[in-house]
Amino acid sequence: MLRALCFLVLLAVLGGTGTYVWADSHLNSDVDLASLPDRPAPGKGTNYLIVGSDSREGLSEQQAKDLHTGSSIGSEGRRTDSMMVLHTGARGATLVSLPRDSWVTVPAYVDPATGIHHKAAKNKLNAAFSLGGPELLVRTVESGTGLRIDHYTEIGFAGFVGIVDAVGGVRMCVDRHIVDEKSGLDLVKGCHTLNGRDALAFVRQRHQEKEGDLGRSRNQQKFLAALAARAGSPGVLFDPSAVVGTAGAGLDTLIVDRSTAIPQLTRLFEAMRTVSSGGGKQLGVPVRTIGLATSKGSAVLWDKRKAARLFAELRADRPVTVDG
Repeated sequence: MLRALCFLVLLAVLGGTGTYVWADSHLNSDVDLASLPDRPAPGKGTNYLIVGSDSREGLSEQQAKDLHTGSSIGSEGRRTDSMMVLHTGARGATLVSLPRDSWVTVPAYVDPATGIHHKAAKNKLNAAFSLGGPELLVRTVESGTGLRIDHYTEIGFAGFVGIVDAVGGVRMCVDRHIVDEKSGLDLVKGCHTLNGRDALAFVRQRHQEKEGDLGRSRNQQKFLAALAARAGSPGVLFDPSAVVGTAGAGLDTLIVDRSTAIPQLTRLFEAMRTVSSGGGKQLGVPVRTIGLATSKGSAVLWDKRKAARLFAELRADRPVTVDG
C-alpha cells in the first residue's frame, strides 16, 4: 500500500470540515510535469502516479530509530519503496502496481547535483527516482508504459505513520508468523489492528515473502483494501477531529505536481476507494521473470507482450483484459 493513499484518507475527512483552503496552502507542489521532454501524447482518461518514498523528513532521530527507517540525519536523498499507476476514465478505475525492482530503461538525463549528462541505460525502476527525482521517475514510467502521467503524488514515512494512527489503526490478518528484522515487523499468525509503526513495517517488508518485491506489492494492495474499509467507517467519516490533529505532519511530507491540488487528490481518493471495494480492477504489471541477474542486482522483468497490451488498453480507456 502506498503511503500517499493513506494521506488521502485525511483529505476525504478534511473535505467535510471546510479546511480545503488551509490544506491546499500547505501542499508542496515542486514537481513540474509540464516541462518534461519527450512525453507520450495524452490518452483517454486520467493517469496518476502514486509514490511512497523513504523520506525521513518530519521524523526525529529517535522516531527514525523506532521505525527502523535508518538515521534521519544526513539522509538528504530519498528513494521509492512503492509505486502505483491509477487510471480513471469512462470504464472506471484500474490500479497497477509497478515493482520497484522492475528492469527498465531510464531515459537520458542531467544529474541535478552535478550537471553531468547521462545516456539512456538499463536500471531498476526505483533507481530513476534516486538519480533524478520525481521528474526522472515520471519520464521512466512514461517511457516504459506509453502512458502520459497527469498527476504525481508522493509521501514519506512520517505522513504514513501519523495518518494510520489518526484513523485508529488498520485491521489486518496474516496466515503465518512474520518476523523481519530490517523493517522491525513481528506479527504472529492471526488478525491484528496495526498502528502506524507496525503498518509501516508491514508494507515495507519483503525479505519474508517468497516472491520478494512482488509479494510486497500484494501486501500493499491488501493493506489498501483494509485502509479503504476503515476510512469509510462511521468512526472516521463522522469524527473529523480524529484526523485533523495530524494534518500538519501529513501535509508537510506530501509532494505533488503543480497541477495537483486538493480537489484532484480527493478525486484520486474516491477512485482508490472504489477500486478497493471491488468497483474497479487492481493488478500488478505482468511479469515474465523474477530474480533476473543484472549488473544492478536481482531485478524483475516484465512480460513485454502482456504489459504492452495492458498499457494500450489503459491508454485507449478500454476494458482491461490482462491479468497481472
